[in-house]
Amino acid sequence: VRRKVRIIPSGARISFSCRVRRLELSLRCRSLFIAFLKISVDFIEIWQIKFLNLRYFQLKLNKIDPLNYTIKKRVKMDLGTVVGWALTMILLVGSMAIGVGVGPYIDIPSVMIVVGGTIGVMMVGFKMDTLKGIGKFYGIAVKPQLVNLPETIKKLVDYSTKARRDGILALETDVNNETNLFLKKGLSMAVDGNEPDAIRALLEIDMEQSSARHGGNIKIFEQVGGFAGAMGMIGTLIGLVAMLLNMSDPSAIGPSMAVALLTTLYGAMIGNIIGAPVANILSIRDGDEALEKQVV
Repeated sequence: VRRKVRIIPSGARISFSCRVRRLELSLRCRSLFIAFLKISVDFIEIWQIKFLNLRYFQLKLNKIDPLNYTIKKRVKMDLGTVVGWALTMILLVGSMAIGVGVGPYIDIPSVMIVVGGTIGVMMVGFKMDTLKGIGKFYGIAVKPQLVNLPETIKKLVDYSTKARRDGILALETDVNNETNLFLKKGLSMAVDGNEPDAIRALLEIDMEQSSARHGGNIKIFEQVGGFAGAMGMIGTLIGLVAMLLNMSDPSAIGPSMAVALLTTLYGAMIGNIIGAPVANILSIRDGDEALEKQVV
């Protein structure tokens, strides 16, 4: 019996061995990747357990029941605010870059007039203690406090049902576990036996003081927009005066005219990108918080 022997070319044998080696290498890489994932998961679980144990002892130290404890979270980021600012800056810088470039729009004297002048007049118009918190107020615009009105209403219904069924003193445990400070204050006064009219009056005073404090914070950003626009106009007048004084020197007209125009640009950008929008969104946050307190 004759058998037909198929002779495999040397090139095919080499390519087949290369494929085998590639397959072995890919399997080794896959096994290493799986081992790395297992180690990462174990590491994360260990640190989660340590964090939970630490949080448990902190709650116990503060005499708070960890099983009934809920955290009033902050929204990670207000997408509308962040995306709006990012879109505005991208469009403005992009339009500058498409034209003559970003460099011609940067002028140090104009920055000194608008930014430095705005900071100076803000220091004159407000207390330093108030200006120190401007970063915090800006953070509230970007990371607002979560106001969950349906959840607050549900809590009020549950507390009233429990107080009617078991008595007002049965809410003492709920007072310690309550995370809403305004609601907690009202419940504490109710458990202590204060009259409803007195509780209502004190909570209304607290609400009015909070609104007044928020109004002061909003006014800071409103004044930032106004002062920046005013400094832009002052810079424009300074540049025009310098330009008119140097009409005999053509080389000095361009820098003076740049100062005159760029100061107006910087003032308008600060006032309409930072000042007015932040003041408006803070007033909206204040309205949401006031509505929740009125419900309470």
